Amino acid sequence: MNKIKKGDEVIIIAGKDKGRKGIVLSVLKNCEMLVVDGINTAKKHVKANPNTGDKGGIIIKTRPLHRSNVMLLDQVSGKGTRVGVRTLESGKNVRYLKSTDEVVDV
Repeated sequence: MNKIKKGDEVIIIAGKDKGRKGIVLSVLKNCEMLVVDGINTAKKHVKANPNTGDKGGIIIKTRPLHRSNVMLLDQVSGKGTRVGVRTLESGKNVRYLKSTDEVVDV
C-alpha cells in the first residue's frame, strides 16, 4: 500500500525547497517519485514549432522528487509525520499517522 497518495498535503524535508508545503499531483515510477505542486521547479528553454503552433521561450516546469524527501503533513500540529499501515477488523488496510495514531483513510 502506498504511504503517500495523489491529493495528500506534504511537507518537503530535504533539498532546495525544504520546509515548503504542497499537494501531491501524481505518483510516478512504481511509487518512488512524486510530483508536488509548485515544488522542485525548473526553467526549460523550448524551441518554437510553427507546425503545432507552439511558441518558443522559457517555461517553468514542475519536476518529480523522490518520496523519501517528503513527509505527510499533520493538519493539527502543522508538522510532518511518519505514516504507517494498519489492518482494521473488517480486513481493510488504512494509513495512520504514527505521531498521533490518527487514521488518514476511512
